[in-house]
Amino acid sequence: MKTKFINQQKLPLVIEPEKNTSLEFLISLSLNHRDFLQNKLLEHGALLFRGFSVSDAADLEQFVRLFSEKELLKYVGGASPRVELGGGVYTSTEYPAHLRLALHNELSYSSKYPAHLYFCCLVASEKGGETPLADSRNLLKKIDADVTSQFKNKKIRYERNLDSDPSSGFSWQNAFETDDKQMVENYCRKSEIDFKWKDNSGLWLSEILPATATHPKTGEEVWFNQAEGFHPCNLDKETYQSLISMMREDGFRLNVRFGDGTKIDVSTIKHISKVIQNEMVLFPWQVGDILVLDNMLTAHGRTSFSGERKIILAMT
Repeated sequence: MKTKFINQQKLPLVIEPEKNTSLEFLISLSLNHRDFLQNKLLEHGALLFRGFSVSDAADLEQFVRLFSEKELLKYVGGASPRVELGGGVYTSTEYPAHLRLALHNELSYSSKYPAHLYFCCLVASEKGGETPLADSRNLLKKIDADVTSQFKNKKIRYERNLDSDPSSGFSWQNAFETDDKQMVENYCRKSEIDFKWKDNSGLWLSEILPATATHPKTGEEVWFNQAEGFHPCNLDKETYQSLISMMREDGFRLNVRFGDGTKIDVSTIKHISKVIQNEMVLFPWQVGDILVLDNMLTAHGRTSFSGERKIILAMT
C-alpha cells in the first residue's frame, strides 16, 4: 500500500493500493495492518482509503465489521434525517443540496455517540458536496480561552422539537426508529433526556452535556459539541425570518442554550464558526472512497452541491 497526504494539515492520511484494487485486497490490507492503521487514525484523526473497488452498502458493511471488529450502531435518537439501507448502513444527512451542514462531531448532542464513522462515496456530485474536516484538538486550542471557559463551566443545553408525522424525516418516529411512545420514553429516561409530549403529539427533548471531552485513548481534550449547528443563527436569514414569524425560538426544530438556560450570544457562535472555517480542510470525493473518522478527534460537515450525490455512512 501507499500512504500520502493531500494537504498541509495532514488530514486525512490517504491509503492507496499499489496494484490490486479489489475489495478483498482492501479488507486483507486493513486486517494485516490494523494496528498500524489504528495508530495512524489516533495520530491524524482521519484515514481515506482511495482507489479501491467499493460499490455498495454491503461492501461498506463488510469492510467496517471486519476492520473494526464491532457491531454497527443504530442512529437511534439522531437529529438528522437519514434512510437505513440495511445492516447498520445509512445514507448521510438528507438535507437539501443547497444547504451546508455545519462541522460537528456525530451525536455530540447525545450522551450516546459513536467512536468511529465510516463514510463511503457511491456517487460524487458534479460540484461541491465535499465533507469538510477539522481537527477537534486544534479547535479547542484556537477558540478564545474565555469562550471555552464559559462553555466548560455552564455546559450546553440542546433542545429539539420533533413532529408527529411518521413520513417526516424530522419526526420522533424517524429519530427513534419506532412508533412506540413507551419505548421512546424508556430510552429518554435511561439516557437522562428531559422530554415532554406536545399537544400535537410532537415531542420536545432537552439534554445538558459538556462542551469538551477527553479522548479515552490519547487523553487529549477536544472541542466536542454542536453548539454552532443547533444555534438559530446558523439558519440562513430567509429561513430564520420565516420561522420567527410563526413561532418563538424555543419552538424551532433545533435550539441550543447554556446549561443554566441563558442564551448563547450570536457573537460567540460567530467566533466559533470563524475558528472552524480557518481550520477546515476540503477535498473532492472520488467514487469508492472510504473515509474513516475518529469521531472525537475530527469534526465533519457538508458543503452545498449540485448534481447527484450519494454518500453512505456506518458507525461503530
